Amino acid sequence: MTWLPHITVATIVEDNGRFLMVEELKAGRAVLNQPAGHLDPNETLIDAAIRETLEETGWDVEATAVVGIYLYTAPSNGVTYQRVCFAAKTVKHHPDHQLDDGIVGAKWLTRDELLTQRDHWRSELIIRCIDDYLSGKLFSLELIRPSL
Repeated sequence: MTWLPHITVATIVEDNGRFLMVEELKAGRAVLNQPAGHLDPNETLIDAAIRETLEETGWDVEATAVVGIYLYTAPSNGVTYQRVCFAAKTVKHHPDHQLDDGIVGAKWLTRDELLTQRDHWRSELIIRCIDDYLSGKLFSLELIRPSL
């Protein structure tokens, strides 16, 4: 059996204690996640995070730091994901931007509001990434090395 982990990115975007979240459909159920998605061929991790945030929320963002690198195996299907999570700041909102298929919309939620919706989280990585961001232990974007 070949083991192929999925390389993904996610973005923590915070504005006055509220976090930019994505409501999306997963197996016919609405779930919450950070703006996140898979790395595309010939794309940098930072570019992927910026692209996914725009595609899922309509927000242009600027990556400011690395929050962390996470390994997660989904209990629903056994797929392993390596997530590189970035902190970012908003640059410009495009309210008429066509969001990706399966995206219901973007929401700004506080950590406390997220905790009341635990049954709707896509994964436990949501709160782990937010808590790591809130701890202030962020890493320079220089941690991410471009390919040669």
